Order: sequence, then structure tokens, then C-alpha cells
Amino acid sequence: MHDSPRCGTHIRGGMDMAQLIERDISYSASPELRGMLVAPVDAVAGPGVVLIHDAFGLGEQMVQTARNLAELGLSVFLADVWGERATPAQDEIGQYIGAMKQVPGLWQGRIAAAHDAARQQPEIDPARLANMGFCFGGSSALEYLRVAGDVLATVAVHPGLDLIEYDWSPREARVLVTLGAIDPMATPEQRAELDRALSTAGVDWELDLYSHTKHGYTSEGARFAPENPVVGFHERNAKRTKDRYEAFFREIFPELS
Repeated sequence: MHDSPRCGTHIRGGMDMAQLIERDISYSASPELRGMLVAPVDAVAGPGVVLIHDAFGLGEQMVQTARNLAELGLSVFLADVWGERATPAQDEIGQYIGAMKQVPGLWQGRIAAAHDAARQQPEIDPARLANMGFCFGGSSALEYLRVAGDVLATVAVHPGLDLIEYDWSPREARVLVTLGAIDPMATPEQRAELDRALSTAGVDWELDLYSHTKHGYTSEGARFAPENPVVGFHERNAKRTKDRYEAFFREIFPELS
């Protein structure tokens, strides 16, 4: 870890909103992995979430998601999987994901480093840690649970099921997966394979499936994408998903507001 625990801490909020602390955290030198912590201002060793960004990187939408979760009472560590806070354009995404898949251990190493860094933050109780991701980040969260298994719960929002493996060992965890019914990166066959893998592993899982909904349906990056058969923003189902994962975290951590 390259920053002191509270280096560069900023307080956000005012009379009409929850006060939050925000700080950048560099947790790897080469390349620099520059995550961020967002937490209630009075958080001490409380429930935490590792939030793994979508293919567009650790950008403003991910930060706002972390703020929303922190307002519930969670301490949120935002991972920087791409490194250097890269926020690739639509036509660059493939090369970033491809690089993670091509180098053995690179993807899992980046995800594990974020979880290790999260556990070192004084606002987070390492024994009460969940993870969550969107798109590529949802695939990452599932893969971390499959390989490491040391989080209480996983939320995967429109994960690419074409990226993950299905050889699960027994896991004591709860999983929420939300998907679009016409997402070509999460086909009915892949959904059935995930069902089988999670059930065989003894995972307490839930799958929310939204009709007429494509991949990336919560992503602001998809909101303005040209009409295509793969990706599409869906405002109503994005809100439904937010409501469901917030309720899910309240189930996991009953002390949340």
C-alpha cells in the first residue's frame, strides 16, 4: 500500500445529505492501481463492499454507485482493474478485456489485490466483506468468489457469463445475479450452467431476469450507444436493479439504514 490509511481524505456532504469520506488509495506500483474508498464519515471496522467497475473503468458512474452504497452505511472500496484509472472508449474495451484473459493469473491477481487492499482499510471489517461488479466487474466478482471464496456475498449486475468458469467448490455465500433476458453475453445455456454450478456448490443464489433487456442495461456508457443487438440502456430495469441490490445488502448486513 502506497498511501497512509487516511491519506488524502476528503469529506463530502452537508446538512441535507449523509457525510461521507472519500480518499484515493494506490495499492500497486506497476502499473499503478489507484482505487478509492467511499465510506460514512464515522465508519470504523464496519461492513464493506469491493466494487469492481464495468468495462468503461473506474469512472464517475462507479463513484456515484459507491456513494449511494455508503449512504446506506457501507464502506466501499472501488477497484481499479485496468490500472492508472483508465476509462477506455467503446472501441478500446475489447483489448482491455482480452489482455486480462490472455495473461495467466493477471485478472485474478488484479481482483485479489483490490480485496486485499480493502481489508486493510480501518473503515472495513475484513470478516464482513462482500463484493459487487457491473458487466466485466460482475464477471470478476463471480470469479473471485469461485476461486477465493472469502466474501460473505456477491452481487453481479449483467455479468458476462461467457467470461467465467463453472468449476465451483463448495461455498458459504449468498449471490445475487441480475441479467437481461436477451443479453447475448449471458445466454439461456450459460444461465443454466451458472444455476447448476452455484447449486452444486451449495451457494444461496438468486437470479433476477429482466424481459426485453440487453447487456449493459445499467451503464451510462450504453445509454448513448448506437442501436445494436448487444448493449442497451434500460432505465426502468436499471432502477429495479438498484432497488434490489440495496435490499440485498440490507439482508446481508441488517445494521444498514
